[in-house]
Amino acid sequence: MSTERFYADLPAIDNLLSAIDANNLLPVPSDWYIIIADVRGSTEAIEAGRYKEVNLLGASSIAAVLNAVKPLEIPYVFGGDGASLLVPSTVLEKVKSPLLALQQLAQREFNLELRVGIVPVTTASQAGFEVKLAKLKVADQYHQAVFVGGGLNHATELVKSSETAGRYQISDVEISQADLAGLECRWQDIASRHGETVTLLVLATAHSPAANNALYHDVLEKIQEIYGTEDDFHPVGLQNLNLSLKTEKLLPQAKLRSQPSNWLSRWRYIWNLKMDNILGSIYMRLNLKVGGINWGAYKQVVQAASDYKKFDDMLRMIISGDTNQREKLTDYLEIQSREGNLVYGIHVSDRALMTCLVFERNGHEVHFVDGADGGYTLAAKPLKEKLKRKAANWQAYTRMVGLREKLSSQGQNSNLGSQEKSEAASID
Repeated sequence: MSTERFYADLPAIDNLLSAIDANNLLPVPSDWYIIIADVRGSTEAIEAGRYKEVNLLGASSIAAVLNAVKPLEIPYVFGGDGASLLVPSTVLEKVKSPLLALQQLAQREFNLELRVGIVPVTTASQAGFEVKLAKLKVADQYHQAVFVGGGLNHATELVKSSETAGRYQISDVEISQADLAGLECRWQDIASRHGETVTLLVLATAHSPAANNALYHDVLEKIQEIYGTEDDFHPVGLQNLNLSLKTEKLLPQAKLRSQPSNWLSRWRYIWNLKMDNILGSIYMRLNLKVGGINWGAYKQVVQAASDYKKFDDMLRMIISGDTNQREKLTDYLEIQSREGNLVYGIHVSDRALMTCLVFERNGHEVHFVDGADGGYTLAAKPLKEKLKRKAANWQAYTRMVGLREKLSSQGQNSNLGSQEKSEAASID
């Protein structure tokens, strides 16, 4: 029996907390594959001011795969400097060539290396990790995949590790052009209505799914207690949502969507984008209905279909607020972190960046939101450092407990070395 429509046929769930509830998560079929795409050296590129190019390449990998498998609906998540996607075995061969073509495009046009790997779901399962998911209804135009179980993170480590990456690279495939239809980067950076745009990553570290679920519930409640309703802290404020006419803003999209090495084609593409944006701005300002589209309501459509809140083995959010609110949130997270309940990462900017996939103006579209100047990528740095410290502390603790048990069983410590005696004494 084909599992091709496993995700397409999943019923959509209306809220995030229900979506991560164990009762609503289903294991991905064993004949599916995890696609990992990320920009190697993204942190250095972002610190050099190239965060827009990095974001655009992350979104491009999603566009390339979705166009290759259309009309099949597949799950994916945008991570700022890359993306994770899942595909059934029936369409696996269709995605390899466009992904390799996108790798070449990234190198040629941006001098950036897009790392791509394909990992069987069974590889994650055999390593003790699950790949479970649910489908979350964000808007009529956008259903979002919710991932739980650690399988995506494990696949990412396999693709990034120099010891294992070679096993999962794409090879022996004839390279054709990547179809990036629908990829857009038309909007200006979106200034925070309240002064700050916070990129937040939270990973619960309790020892049971139920305890982790309860913690995520508490975190989301605390965010609403501090920041107000979602309308209050949504990073895509309608009054600050404007189409761009700047060549430097539109050029990265032109590099990906126009003919390579043809400057006439490239500048024609940019000129057409500018004209479209001028007309779109006029239509929206005058509340016109043109081409079957209600342009007066289009900003609300964009806001509703934005992925500013999502879950892929951790909570990811982009929040608009002020400094005082962020300090309150940080104080709460620090307490939870010291108690061993979670690890977190925060990056602060004054605006958000949006990259879009628009396949139908009246239908399927999604708007990927990240914090400007590095967002998710830079927020991940402190989170990873906290995880390493937590792992080191746990290893030290278990070692000391073992030494204490050894002392207790011997009734004395005369057979222990000086280092072991010191560690055992530090337990008391």
